Amino acid sequence: MKFKLKPSPPKKLRKTTLKRFLIRRAIFYVLPNVFFNFIIAYASFQELGYTHFFSGTQNLARLTLPMAIFLPVILTIDIINRVVIASEQGAIEFTVDEQLNKKKLMAKLSILHGLITGLLVLSVLLFAQYGFSKYYKLDATAMAVLVGLLAGVLSVIFVYVPIWRLKRWMYKPGMAKY
Repeated sequence: MKFKLKPSPPKKLRKTTLKRFLIRRAIFYVLPNVFFNFIIAYASFQELGYTHFFSGTQNLARLTLPMAIFLPVILTIDIINRVVIASEQGAIEFTVDEQLNKKKLMAKLSILHGLITGLLVLSVLLFAQYGFSKYYKLDATAMAVLVGLLAGVLSVIFVYVPIWRLKRWMYKPGMAKY
């Protein structure tokens, strides 16, 4: 006897424009990401009182690089999924083309976004490491604020960049697709 659990249908969304939908999602992503990344970094860095870029147990790269890789991956997958669901429900003015392989697009974009931001943040950290002297100590509070701001910037960027790529397969109903 097999039990099959049906996934619950997505909650019915209110009708809105794509712009308002994205602004609302951006606010929902930015506030918790800034807050939690700041708190985690601040708590981690306060153990030593100062931090370094790559050396020591609580270094800047240890918190920043995983966030720079995984935050874009998660946000890309989530925002594409939410826009597709909103489009299927008719909550936004656009419709996504049925021929689009949504899972392939989400996988490709999320991996690409994670790699690009991870390499970009790593290169900035390496450049800053070699720009400062070997014995330079970073202020823990300033670095925690920097990590929180980076999380906020990444949250805003990766609400809009995936939709910019998805717009190739979106059209308004009643208008020609191409």
